[in-house]
Amino acid sequence: MPKRAKGIKGDLAVKALPSGVHADGGNLYLQVMPSGARSWIFRFSFASKRHEMGLGAYPVVSLKEARAKAMDCRKALAAGRNPLAEKRASARAAGITFEEAASRYLDAHAVAWRNPKHRQQWRNTLASYAYPAFGAKPVATIDVAAVMGILEPLWKEKTETASRLRGRIEAVLDWAAANGYRHGENPARWRGHLDKLLPKRSKVQRVRHHAALAYADLPAFCARLQAQEGLGALALRFCILTAARTGEVIGARWQEIDGAVWAVPAERMKGNRPHRVPLSAEALAILETVRPLASSAEAFVFPGVKGKGLSGAAMAAVLKRMNVAGITVHGFRSAFRDWAGEQTSHAREVCEAALAHVNADKVEAAYLRSDLFERRRALLADWAGFCAGRNP
Repeated sequence: MPKRAKGIKGDLAVKALPSGVHADGGNLYLQVMPSGARSWIFRFSFASKRHEMGLGAYPVVSLKEARAKAMDCRKALAAGRNPLAEKRASARAAGITFEEAASRYLDAHAVAWRNPKHRQQWRNTLASYAYPAFGAKPVATIDVAAVMGILEPLWKEKTETASRLRGRIEAVLDWAAANGYRHGENPARWRGHLDKLLPKRSKVQRVRHHAALAYADLPAFCARLQAQEGLGALALRFCILTAARTGEVIGARWQEIDGAVWAVPAERMKGNRPHRVPLSAEALAILETVRPLASSAEAFVFPGVKGKGLSGAAMAAVLKRMNVAGITVHGFRSAFRDWAGEQTSHAREVCEAALAHVNADKVEAAYLRSDLFERRRALLADWAGFCAGRNP
């Protein structure tokens, strides 16, 4: 149960409160999610039943506005009326559309998304598939038939897209229900619902592997790569030697480099966890080559134009210039993993840690607390030697 409070002391206090449910008084509460998202709740009893009523997300609804809404709700209760029932009736009369509900959902959750691209991806998915089908329809009328009408044609050919679309529709409809714009079962819910109507993703989704160079051909390729000029070629060599992802390399800043360690912050990692990369002598030599380009500790290791990092296409352009057909930059991670598994005695967990893969085995992950840094240092030193042709 939330602690009784004297009241939240202004908007600055709203922003500073930790995750949990915080009482403001007069049945008004602020709910703070672990993600940082904040929303107002009005809790009350009516006809011997307890209810929770959403009053909107902060900062779209300020503390002053939330208190005013709570006051209106208390007046309704004093007059013997159910404010939640009135809100739902008003919403039905207003006929808020699915597109409007989605827009308001995105506004409410914008502060919780670190990456601006995430919001744009949500918009693009809904605009491409959901809005043409039922964007203009009242959100209260969206049913299973409407959801299946857009998911079913996509499920076999674009399974990943369809799965993300389903989750996003479900989230919008949950938001609409929490705000009184609809009631009843969420027609986009998967477990115990759509999973009875659609086959599992694993049964229909095609596994697409990144095209990779056979690791046996890597020493010869690296010799050719070393002869290439330009920042893109240096970045690609660094990417291969560290077994890192493209985004991690082009986003690297000098403040992340400390001696022979590259510390990638959590917000730039796919698994949202910080990752330390041991740097081999060959990787350090590349850093020494590009160090004169740095203007400050905040500067990009591989700078691009207008103060930005190197373009994501720069390394792919090097492959094209070398006339290497059908190979992707990401595929070098696969080559590394194949080499490590087939040609070395390094343990599987060390190889996986070098790739910053999240351990899917929750029990094993709970016991494996170390990041195996020193063992990864030895692995990447062996990898650098192999790439240079010293360790056949």
